[in-house]
Amino acid sequence: MESRRTPLHAEHEALGALFTDFAGWRMPLRYASELAEHHAVRTSAGLFDLTHMGEIVLTGPGAGAALDHALVGHASAIGVGRARYTMICEADGGVVDDLIVYRTGDQEYLVVANASNAAVVFEALVERAEGFDTTVEDRSTDYALLAVQGPRSTDILAGLTPTDLAGVKYYASYPTEVAGRPVLLARTGYTGEDGFELFTAPDDAAHVWGALLEAGREHDLKPAGLGCRDTLRLEAGMPLYGNELGRGRTPFHANLGRVVKLDKPGDFVGRDALAATAEKGADQVLVGLKTTSRRAPRHGYPVLDAAGTPIGEVTSGALSPTLGYSVAMAYVTVGHTEPGTELSVDIRGKHEPVEVVALPFYKRPTR
Repeated sequence: MESRRTPLHAEHEALGALFTDFAGWRMPLRYASELAEHHAVRTSAGLFDLTHMGEIVLTGPGAGAALDHALVGHASAIGVGRARYTMICEADGGVVDDLIVYRTGDQEYLVVANASNAAVVFEALVERAEGFDTTVEDRSTDYALLAVQGPRSTDILAGLTPTDLAGVKYYASYPTEVAGRPVLLARTGYTGEDGFELFTAPDDAAHVWGALLEAGREHDLKPAGLGCRDTLRLEAGMPLYGNELGRGRTPFHANLGRVVKLDKPGDFVGRDALAATAEKGADQVLVGLKTTSRRAPRHGYPVLDAAGTPIGEVTSGALSPTLGYSVAMAYVTVGHTEPGTELSVDIRGKHEPVEVVALPFYKRPTR
């Protein structure tokens, strides 16, 4: 089956993008240099096409209650115009996907799912919403999604929208205009930097993209692909489904138990299993690892204790462009999770020393 193309495919081609197939989409991996794009997001700004993400809309008087039942979070408590990071789990507590839920109206919610899980999440929400007074619709084809990320993102957007960006709170969304086109503007992102995500109509995407590139010229904005997005989120300690998150582990394994609202009223899918895990603790926990060399531990590499015994495995790893040394996230057994603990990673037969460090590896400076 041929990969789907976003409404910005021609723009990416014109910019010389190198493409990759990802979750059924033809997406830009990089334009010129992943390293340059990474540094641009950290020091100025990067512009991403994220149209491959899935958008699911729930409407009706029972929409909030349906999401309370379907997800681990307390969706009905989200204020209109606000958003929340959450997860959808199996009955055994395993993570089906991590999501952002935007409350776009008193009886309307926008659920954004990862591209690889969009169809699965939609089907699960339809099933779990049965019996609630709500309609669940896959509206992914109604949206293009752009992201401006980096310390200069506010300066770039300021001249394109009537919205006072200083008043746009983190994890909030506002219906507004950008470059004269209607958008849902959200202060969210996946890079560890300040920034915005823009939900727009597919037919408006190229116009908004071009306006952002033009406005960003004086601010060193660079178009950025999926390659640097991965190193950015790794430095920021943000989990990726299929790496840090999956059906075999609960949110508590990933140190994300805070998103599980066991005290919300009513039952929800996975509640009993998650309550049990919260009480007894997870057998393995996600940690950060710092190396003493530039050799990067990669996904699936074994993590070893001081005696050389396997105690876990790497989920993500790379040479950090910002920090100048290699970092990784890994699941290790309880008892080896304290920052400062010395372990090693089996990198193609050689035991490379690593140190457990607190996540995230990188925090944006206060500006």
